[in-house]
Amino acid sequence: MDLQTLGNPSAATEDQRIAALQKIVLGTPVLMRILHAIKDIGLPDAWLVSGGVYQTVWNALTGRPSDFGIKDYDVIYFDGTDLSYEAEDAVIRDMNARLPDLADKLEVRNQARVHLWYERRFGRPYFPLICAMESLTTYAAKTHAVAVRLGDRGTLEVQAPFGLAPIFAMRLVPNLSTDNRPTYDEKARRMTALWPELTVVDWDST
Repeated sequence: MDLQTLGNPSAATEDQRIAALQKIVLGTPVLMRILHAIKDIGLPDAWLVSGGVYQTVWNALTGRPSDFGIKDYDVIYFDGTDLSYEAEDAVIRDMNARLPDLADKLEVRNQARVHLWYERRFGRPYFPLICAMESLTTYAAKTHAVAVRLGDRGTLEVQAPFGLAPIFAMRLVPNLSTDNRPTYDEKARRMTALWPELTVVDWDST
């Protein structure tokens, strides 16, 4: 099936989109290196999420190099047993040591402790999460909410609470359950400059 067809919800199933995403990720060496590092460390509830995943798909759709425009690779995990900065920093340093050539692009965060620093940094409160996947529902754009990780026997697990159709349609869709329009608008400006094929749904039109 043509990749562009996958963006049409009535022309393809979500299972077909998942299979296409799996094929793209499994065929992208830099993503696989990150995923293997996550698995080797043994982080609890750990995933590669957001831009490193959906922007790789956009590059496959548009014929660009797989790493084109990717600002960072977001790795999330959930460890409620130790909410200290020191514990999180140790994980960050471990990931950086395993992938030194990617250290300046890795963003590793324990989702169990985001609520401790988020308001101080962004000026908005953030409720304590109960698992890593809950964080995907707080992203400014539904299109950004995608996560992958290696399962047993090398299988690739995929999570996308709002579905994968917007990713394959190259359609940026706001998540109105968040009070995060400035972030949405800023990301829309950056992304359309890099991927002019992108359609942006205005925050006020949904």
